[in-house]
Amino acid sequence: MNVDDLILVSIDDHVVEPPDMFLNHVPAKYKADAPIVVTDDKGVDQWMYQGRPQGVSGLNAVVSWPPEEWGRDPARFAEMRPGVYDVHERVRDMNRNGILASMCFPTFTGFSARHLNMTREDVTLVMVSAYNDWHIDEWAGSYPDRFIPIAILPTWTPEGMCAEIRRVAAKGCRAVTMPELPHLEGLPSYHDEDYWGPVFRTLSEENVVMCLHIGTGFGAISMAPNAPIDNLIILATQVSAMCAQDLLWGPAMRNYPD
Repeated sequence: MNVDDLILVSIDDHVVEPPDMFLNHVPAKYKADAPIVVTDDKGVDQWMYQGRPQGVSGLNAVVSWPPEEWGRDPARFAEMRPGVYDVHERVRDMNRNGILASMCFPTFTGFSARHLNMTREDVTLVMVSAYNDWHIDEWAGSYPDRFIPIAILPTWTPEGMCAEIRRVAAKGCRAVTMPELPHLEGLPSYHDEDYWGPVFRTLSEENVVMCLHIGTGFGAISMAPNAPIDNLIILATQVSAMCAQDLLWGPAMRNYPD
């Protein structure tokens, strides 16, 4: 490998969490509560957390598949290219594709941990930290010069978010993923400074970047029922504009310019 051939820094990649990831990173007393992968009666691998199933979207792991097989159907791990969940294989693929560094958003947890945060209980705080420990120490830490770690947050508790921001910052992580339109997840909007102000302040103090992945606000789009998926892709940029407007005209940028 010639490093001069690696010309891309990708800040919108994804990782599919390995099936044993949570079990390997939660304290023993929480293992029974940890998300696990189960195979349903149709042979589909699904993550299960607190009784809620969540498939791995096929569209998140279509590398090496022919385009006509791309879709939203949940995939089995056996169907995926190993580089989507194995860090060593990922780096080999990055070398092939000329990618110098990569920031990888989560899959099962939700791009901004929405799936995990559906369970708004203390046990989820443990699972959020377990994901972050795996992502920072094991995924990014295996090749620290090739990955930009990005943490998830327990968005339903400002105190929990602030504590986790400080914790991951101490581990060297300088990015967190957050929802585009939190009010679509039953949370206060970014205009609510009582709720989000402490989070914005902590991000500023710790020099941590707030990352907003396209797609977390798709619930704001009301498309025709027979519209092609192309419409969704085009309209998605308008959700980003809505998010930017909330941040620009709300307290985030006015009161926390850093």
